[in-house]
Amino acid sequence: MYQPSRLQQDLADRIVRLVNEDGLQVGALLNENSLAKRLEVSRTPVRGALQYLEHQGILARRPNRGMELVALPEQTPAVATTDTDEKWLVQIARDRRKDELPQDFSEVEIMRRYGLNRPTVQRVLSRLSDLEMVERKPGYGWRFVTGFRDPAARDESYRFRLLIEPMGILEPTFQLDPQWLEEMRRRHADTLERPWQDTSSIAFFEMNAAFHEGLAAASGNRFIHSAIRHQNQLRRFSQYDWKFGFERVVVNCREHMEILDYLAKGERDVASVLLRRHLERASQVRSRDNPDPG
Repeated sequence: MYQPSRLQQDLADRIVRLVNEDGLQVGALLNENSLAKRLEVSRTPVRGALQYLEHQGILARRPNRGMELVALPEQTPAVATTDTDEKWLVQIARDRRKDELPQDFSEVEIMRRYGLNRPTVQRVLSRLSDLEMVERKPGYGWRFVTGFRDPAARDESYRFRLLIEPMGILEPTFQLDPQWLEEMRRRHADTLERPWQDTSSIAFFEMNAAFHEGLAAASGNRFIHSAIRHQNQLRRFSQYDWKFGFERVVVNCREHMEILDYLAKGERDVASVLLRRHLERASQVRSRDNPDPG
């Protein structure tokens, strides 16, 4: 039985929502590259999400054409319950940040450490791989992708982002997709309304990453976009082990939404200033013993 990762399931839900919002009909073709850009993720998890929808009977693969819509989804596809998997993602992120897990490891070592069965470990590692947090080693075993390992590196990251991100909004090629803007508003509003749990940090970070990467992509400058994608990749493990509580989540979301409001009005100068202040505040909140809050 085909078992998608949680990220692939979440993306499948969002793809179905786009299909309904765009009013696509049977016979329409879905483009992997276009979806990856609209969803602000890489092509790999999008490919997995499309495969999941194919198994659901919603899409069919057409040689040399792509994925064709063969059934109109009336609602999002059924999603397997993966709350337990989310818990282990947070635990692994916490243990890695504390240097309690080595950079190189095997499935058996993870099974023994946490008392998990192999299918659960494989699902969790698949999710981490989709997020480019771990990678398979040639031949045997896994490896954690290097992230921030010391406070000085995190300080340098914030100073770098302060130099780059606010200026990206002022680029002459800056152009914001209205659909992306509305999607960001919806995701932030949902985050504020949803009860907060330890595992909520995963969805919160992915939304946060999509916000900053989306603004970088809108700059029209490929180097800015690439730099911010790399910064978010380095921050993943620290933010999955969230220590700042829901109050900081509320502040973060409201600051993001204020930036979006000014961008919607075309006031990029104000939005740039607000983004700089947002990063400065996040940098000040971060302590040497806690993960990155921004």
